[in-house]
Amino acid sequence: MMKKVLVANRGEIAVRIIRALRELGVKSVAVFSEVDRHATHAELADEAICIGPAKTLDSYANPVAILSAALVTGADAIHPGYGFLSERADFVRLCEEVGVTFIGPSSDIIETMGNKNHARQTMKEAGVPIIPGSDGLIQDLNQAQSIAETIGYPLMIKASDGGGGKGMRRVNSADELADKFKQAQMETQSIYGNKDLYIEKVIQPARHIEVQILGDHHGNVIHLGERDCSIQRNQQKLIEIAPAIGLQEATRQAICQTAVKACQAIGYTNAGTIEFLVDEQDQFYFMEMNTRLQVEHPISEMITGVDIVREQIRIASGDPLSVTQDDIHFNGVSIECRVNAEDPRNGFLPQAGFIERLLLPSGGMGVRVETALYPHYTIPSFYDSMIAKIIVHEATPEMAFKVMERALYEFNIKGVVSNIELLEALILNKYVQSGQTHTNWFEQSFYRDWLRIRQMIDQATQSGGIG
Repeated sequence: MMKKVLVANRGEIAVRIIRALRELGVKSVAVFSEVDRHATHAELADEAICIGPAKTLDSYANPVAILSAALVTGADAIHPGYGFLSERADFVRLCEEVGVTFIGPSSDIIETMGNKNHARQTMKEAGVPIIPGSDGLIQDLNQAQSIAETIGYPLMIKASDGGGGKGMRRVNSADELADKFKQAQMETQSIYGNKDLYIEKVIQPARHIEVQILGDHHGNVIHLGERDCSIQRNQQKLIEIAPAIGLQEATRQAICQTAVKACQAIGYTNAGTIEFLVDEQDQFYFMEMNTRLQVEHPISEMITGVDIVREQIRIASGDPLSVTQDDIHFNGVSIECRVNAEDPRNGFLPQAGFIERLLLPSGGMGVRVETALYPHYTIPSFYDSMIAKIIVHEATPEMAFKVMERALYEFNIKGVVSNIELLEALILNKYVQSGQTHTNWFEQSFYRDWLRIRQMIDQATQSGGIG
């Protein structure tokens, strides 16, 4: 087991990792930017070191600053959490070169699966169903037109190095293709320094189902079940549920077994997720792989009893997995809501500022809150807007939704605007509760109606119509 780990992250995930390290008897080193000097993760760690100014590229996403901090403090490993440097193959390669253990997969695996086109081809070779589309990169518009005629519209043009919607264009008809192809090329060139594009058929409506995987250096690969991540806005998840409600058992088994098969084929180690789109006929297709810990990992922990972060640390230390697939028993239903400091009534404008009052719903059975917030903390404007995760676990979906409703009601924050009100409406929605959502459901079927109703209520309240 390693002796000291530098946690290359901030906020709730840094706190989560520091807690796991303490439980394992491993020393922790926190890194913080100048604006995070009094952040919770910096206070909880055994050591803390400043790595630069508030700007992400000068601190948390600066490979040289992170690696230098590890060497200066004598850390023998780095846990990246998610975001920032967690999927940077060049950073992992630097760690490998200087002998600092990266708690995650190898640089080669990250590079292969981080390139969306390479990942697609790798999964195809492993026998994993892939979305119909181009066989390799698209060289020019003529080739794009030929592929579009074969697979039909709508289709998606994607950057091979892309993620989070960058370098991506949806094309609904042939007369849009030329302009959208040019736009995608220009954006991809400006962001990634190349014009590497590929094309996929749009699977719609579709559910976003991902499988949590753990693999060690002894050839063992297991899954911890699937999660439904279909409720999302602009490719950003809002609510996640495990297991996926309403998914046919045969489909559930096939997806999980396919995910294990895929990870075995590439020799994957540590924690990761294989992500699929599932259509209305329950046909599933590989979408991408995340070669890191996911924001929503707690709901898989709740239904299996497996501490994924502890397993990550053990795997990176060379230990075998502490459980086998036969040891995994799925228990109940878990839901996670992402609480963001943003204004859903104003285009989801990110919020920053001083927290005047904070009440967390941490009491009661089946409720887990992960956050780095505390009263009178000032939320900085430089980082992601997620400020907390509420996780509930109950025996049935019905009870899990009721507990989440109660937890959201109790979550009280004053000083900044949050999306709590929006999450409450989602949790009460009959389509959410029955698993009848898809990746475009929030934007196509829910949000505009919710916003219109809230505006009507606000207008009535202001005019004295509601007392």
